[in-house]
Amino acid sequence: MDYRHALRFLLSLSDWERLPAAQAGALAVVQTREAARFNLERVRSLLARLGNPHLGRGTIHVAGSKGKGSVAAMIASVLRTAGVPAGLYTSPHLHRITERIAVDGEAISPDDLGRLTEPLRDAVEAENADGPAQPSGQITTFEALTALAFLYFRERDVQWQVLEVGLGGRLDATNVVEEKAVCVITPVSLEHTAVLGETVGQIATEKAAIITPGATVVMGLQSARGGSAAEVVRGACAERGADLLEVAQACALTRLGFSLEGQDFRLRTPRGTYELRLPLLGRHQLENAATAVLALESLAGYGLAIPEPALRSGLEEVRWPARLEVIRSRPLVVLDGAHNVDSVQRLCQALEEYLPYSRAIVVAGFSADKDVGAIAAELERLPRLVRVIATRSPHPRAAPAEAVAAAFLEREIETAWEGDVPAALEVALSLAAPEDMVCVMGSLFVAAEARRHILGLETDPAPAPASLASAAGSGRAPAAP
Repeated sequence: MDYRHALRFLLSLSDWERLPAAQAGALAVVQTREAARFNLERVRSLLARLGNPHLGRGTIHVAGSKGKGSVAAMIASVLRTAGVPAGLYTSPHLHRITERIAVDGEAISPDDLGRLTEPLRDAVEAENADGPAQPSGQITTFEALTALAFLYFRERDVQWQVLEVGLGGRLDATNVVEEKAVCVITPVSLEHTAVLGETVGQIATEKAAIITPGATVVMGLQSARGGSAAEVVRGACAERGADLLEVAQACALTRLGFSLEGQDFRLRTPRGTYELRLPLLGRHQLENAATAVLALESLAGYGLAIPEPALRSGLEEVRWPARLEVIRSRPLVVLDGAHNVDSVQRLCQALEEYLPYSRAIVVAGFSADKDVGAIAAELERLPRLVRVIATRSPHPRAAPAEAVAAAFLEREIETAWEGDVPAALEVALSLAAPEDMVCVMGSLFVAAEARRHILGLETDPAPAPASLASAAGSGRAPAAP
């Protein structure tokens, strides 16, 4: 099977990520009423048909509201520089679906993805043929991609797999692994409340469900808003006999210097003191690095001691685009996927602390289920903000540009709107002087559109929008995107 046909098959399945927000909310309500039906049985059954490719290697599982992708990428980068064959599975992708599955720092090739999709398709079709007789329903796009990652990891004979949760944790397809070495919980905040719960504590309960008995758990720094999350994680560890390491208690961080290319810092942990460099900006990325280092140090308990040079090189070489990424200077063009109040607060802090600019022009676009009013109130505090250009990507979940603009206009922020991201970016650039900054922020698919436009990158063809009817008919669990 070639790549084009593989994409067509994968995206023909029910795809929570591409379900328009209003339909996703309606479906979540229906599924919440029937939550007892939803479990991981269909994923386990699919994997059994494929010979259980998720087994046979060490697992590092990463959940959280913010920073989980960054932490997973850091861990995988260090394992690569340490010479440890390791696979990395993340979501969503920016430009091509192949970005989600990588081994030793290299994304799966389109040819390999197409080739492995052939046996996967046969197993999915067999599983779905039994689906109407099973309460667990039919296989979804995310579940199929998760199985595809495990197939590739088995084929490449990786020793460790680093898995980023797609959404939540308890019912996420990545949670099929029942024995894990390390479970990481990054900062937890309000997100996907229609699916995960309306309080930070409820959301943390979903995420802490990835913790398995006897695992080592590393908990990142929790904000004041996320204080109840820490108690939930502590309780889950005590209940399951898991050892807990908290970054807030175990680490001391000192930033030593920074430039547009990265930052230097000193990190003290229970095992030693390191002087490190990270090519990612923002104090939150230093906190993510501390979380990753604690997780990597804990692997010594599983027979894998990471040498300090590998730790240093792995962090220095990590790449994680569209997270406070500077892609142009004079004017500065910065991309970031900040899409809730906590992440926008961190973004504004980082812009003021790390980047030299005279005025800020923001290009903003969000999924329709985001609280754009609360985000606008947070962004209003950016001292040198002079204009917002609201926009939308072609993603089915995107909010209309006019609706995004209305939230900023209510705050009396000077705002215009453009119907697509390239047009909004060009307007922003036309308004910016060489010493100004254009910040493209919001949902990752908006940052991805801007990145593609400026850098001229190849992207996958856009699939047809998902429908409520097809997703509802799949019996899809709302916790796996």
